[in-house]
Amino acid sequence: METDGTYESRDTKGGAVPRPAGPPPSFPPPQGPPPVPHTGQTVPAPQTGTGPRPAAPPLVPPPPTHAPARLGVAEWLRIPRPAAAPGIWRLGHRERPEREPELVPGRQLITGAFVAYLSGWLLWSLLWNGYLEGGWIFVDEWWLLPMLWLVPSDWRNPGSPDFEAYIGALYLWYAIILILFAVGFGRVGNWREIWQRYGVPVWPLFVLLPGVWREMPRTLTWLTWVSNLYYVLLAAALVAAVGRAGTWPPVRRRFGTGGAQAPAPPPPVPPGADPAEWPELRDAGLAEAAARLAEATRQGALGDVDYARIQRAWQGVRARPERLAAFTDTVRTRGAAACGHPSGLRDLPVRTATHDLATGQVLIGTAADHPRNPYARRTTGVALEPGVLGTSLLAVGPAGSGKTVRLVRPVVETLCLQALANRVAVVTVTTQGAALGPDEAFDVVVSVGRRESTHDLDLYGGADDPDEAARVLADALVGDLVADSRRAATALAQLIGPFLAAYGRFPGVPELRELLGGAPDALAALRAAVAGDSAQLRELDARQRQADRGDDVGTLLAERITFLDRPAFADFFRTESGPGGHGEGGGRPKFSLRAIEHPLRVRVDLPERGHVEASRIVSRLLLAQFTEAALARRDRSLFACLVLDDATHTVTADSVRALQRLRSANAGVLLALRSLEDVPEALREPLLGSVGCRMAFAGIAPWDGGRFAEAWGTEWVQTRDVTNRQIVADEPLTKALHVMRRLVTGRAATAEAVTVREVERQRWSASDLAHAVPPGHAVLSLTHVRGEHVPPLLVDLRS
Repeated sequence: METDGTYESRDTKGGAVPRPAGPPPSFPPPQGPPPVPHTGQTVPAPQTGTGPRPAAPPLVPPPPTHAPARLGVAEWLRIPRPAAAPGIWRLGHRERPEREPELVPGRQLITGAFVAYLSGWLLWSLLWNGYLEGGWIFVDEWWLLPMLWLVPSDWRNPGSPDFEAYIGALYLWYAIILILFAVGFGRVGNWREIWQRYGVPVWPLFVLLPGVWREMPRTLTWLTWVSNLYYVLLAAALVAAVGRAGTWPPVRRRFGTGGAQAPAPPPPVPPGADPAEWPELRDAGLAEAAARLAEATRQGALGDVDYARIQRAWQGVRARPERLAAFTDTVRTRGAAACGHPSGLRDLPVRTATHDLATGQVLIGTAADHPRNPYARRTTGVALEPGVLGTSLLAVGPAGSGKTVRLVRPVVETLCLQALANRVAVVTVTTQGAALGPDEAFDVVVSVGRRESTHDLDLYGGADDPDEAARVLADALVGDLVADSRRAATALAQLIGPFLAAYGRFPGVPELRELLGGAPDALAALRAAVAGDSAQLRELDARQRQADRGDDVGTLLAERITFLDRPAFADFFRTESGPGGHGEGGGRPKFSLRAIEHPLRVRVDLPERGHVEASRIVSRLLLAQFTEAALARRDRSLFACLVLDDATHTVTADSVRALQRLRSANAGVLLALRSLEDVPEALREPLLGSVGCRMAFAGIAPWDGGRFAEAWGTEWVQTRDVTNRQIVADEPLTKALHVMRRLVTGRAATAEAVTVREVERQRWSASDLAHAVPPGHAVLSLTHVRGEHVPPLLVDLRS
C-alpha cells in the first residue's frame, strides 16, 4: 500500500526502473508560514541497486518546506475552485459576464454629472432665495409647509422654550430637501457611476456645499456642535474628492500604506464539507485515519504535495477496495507521510511558479485585458494541467522570448510535484546547463557524453522485439531526412534480428556501425554465429543483396550512426548487461523509457556543443521511444509527459502520427521550437494539426504566423463602415450657413452614413502575430482531452 500499487514493474530482468540519483537532501527547519514543527527524524537513503530493499521501520520524512504561499494548507484547501473552461486558473476564480457592459464615455459621464449638479444647485438657490414663491404659486414658503404642519405654531416664537426644537426641525427639513434633490439629480446625472468609476463623493458634496449650513446660528450649544461637525464632514468630502482626482490611491499603494483592497475572504465552508477535515474518509468509515490527517493539516505537517498524494492513493483504494486495510494502516502509522514517493521526498527543493496541486494546475500568466480576448476571459489566470497537456502543446518563439523560463520550467516543475504525488511520470530533454531545476529535483539525471552521469541511456528503449527496436532506431537516425523510414527500419531489422539470435542482446553502436558499413569480418562472424538458423541467414542474404544496390539506405544509416560512435559517447549506449541490469561491469545503470509506468522524474541533458547532430539524434530517439512506450503501457492511470526544451529537427513523420494517438494513452508531449522552419516543410501543417494546444510567442516570423493563423481559422465579427456624404443645400439660408461653416471649420457640411455588417475574419492574422504581440506575451489556444476547445487568447506571461 506504501506504493499504491503503481510501482510494480512488468520487467522481469530487473533494473528497468532506476532508483533516484542520490539520497534526498537534508531539510532545514521550515521558514515562514505555515508553521511546521520539526519532527526530529531522518530519512534513510534510498538504495541505488535494483534488488529488494531491506525492511526498515516506518520513519516519517521531514515535512515539506514549501507550502502554498502566504496561506496555511487548511486555508488553501478551503478556497473555492469552481468548475471552469480549460485553461482557467480555478483557485479562487470568479466568473465574469459574457458580454462587456456598455459604459458611458468618461467625458460624457462627467459632463452629464456636472450639468445635473448645477441644475440641482440652481433649483435649491431659487428656493432658498424665494424666487419660486409668491407670484408663482400664490403661497409663500410653500416648500416648508409639510414641516410647518408638523411643528406647533408656538415653537416659532423666539421666546418660546421650544424654539431650539424648532430650529433643529427646520435644519432637519433643509437636510431632507437637499437629500431628495441629491437623489433625484444624482440619478439624472448618473452620480453613482461617477463614484464607482472615479470614487468622487458627489452626493455628500451636493448636500454639504450649500451656504445654508454656514448660516446656521451658533448661539445654541448643540447647534455649535452640529456646525463644527458640518465643517469636519465638508473637509472630509473635499479631501476625498481632491485626493481621488489627484490619484492618491496609487501613491498609497506605492509607499505601502494600503491603497489596494485586501482580497475578500473565502465563503464559509458548510459543516461536514471542510476539505481540511477529510470528509471523504469519514464518510467511508475511516474516522481514525481522517482525524489523523486533519490534525496534521491543522498543525501544518501536511503539505500540498502530501494532500495530492494521499488523495491519489484514496482514488486507488476506491478503484480496488481490497487495498482499504493497507491504506488505513499506513495512514495510521505514517500520517502525512503515508503512501510516499519511492525517493522519500515530499517536495521540491525550489519552487519558482504558482501551483495548485488540488487541481493539478500551474499558473503561467494572465489573459490580457485586450479587445481580441473574450470579455469573460480578460484578466483571468491562465493555467496548464495534465488534461490540457494530454493533447500535446507546440510552442514557437524566437530565442529570448521566454519559452524556457515562462513556459517550460513551470510545466516541468508542476509535473515533478505531481510525480511526487504519484500522479505523473515526466521526462525532460534539455541542453546541459539549462535552468530547468536542480539535480535534486529529479530522480534520474542522464548527462549524455559526460563521465559523471549516473545513468546510461538504453539505445533500444527496453524493446524485446528486433522489429520494434529497428523501427524506433530508424526513425531517430534518418527520420528527418526521409519521408518514409520503413526501408531503413527493414535494413536495421535484417541486422539486429540475427545479432540478437546469435548473442542474446542487441548490438552496440560500434558493432551496428560495422554491420551497416559492410565490414567483412563483422558480417562473417555474424553469419557463422547463426549458421544453424536458416531464417536469420535469409535475413543476412537479403541485407547483402540490398547493400549491392546503389540506392541502399544502409549507407545513410552508417553515416548517421557515426555521430553516436564518438569517443565522448564511448561509455554510453552500451548493450552488454552486467549484474542487476547495469551496463558493462555493473558500474552505470541504464535508463529505459519503459519506466514511465512509474512516477519518475527524469532529466536528460544533451551535449549541445560540438555534438549538435548527435543531440538531435538522441532527441528523436527519446521522442520515438516515449511514444512507443506510452502507447504500449497497460496501466495508463499515470499521466506521462515528455518535455522537449528544444525540438529543433526532432519532429518526424512517424512522431507526428504518434502524437495524435497519445490522447487516448493519457500522455502528451511539449515541443518548444524557435521557428517552424526547424520542422520539415511537409510536416509543418500536419504538426500544427496533430497537437491540441498551440502557443505563438512575441517576435515570431510572419511566415510562421501565417501557419498559426491558418490553424486557428476565422470567426464572424461585426464591423461598422462610416461614410461621409457632402450635403447639397437648395435654400439660400441653408447655403449661407454651410458657407459660413466652411469658412470657420475649413470643411464642407457632411452627413454620416453608418453601415453595420458581419464579416469573416481571421482570429489572429500573420501580421498581428508577427508585429502586434507585445514582449512578454504569447497567443495561446487550448484543447482538453475531453474535447473542449478554447480559442486563441493573448496571455501576459509576466503577471
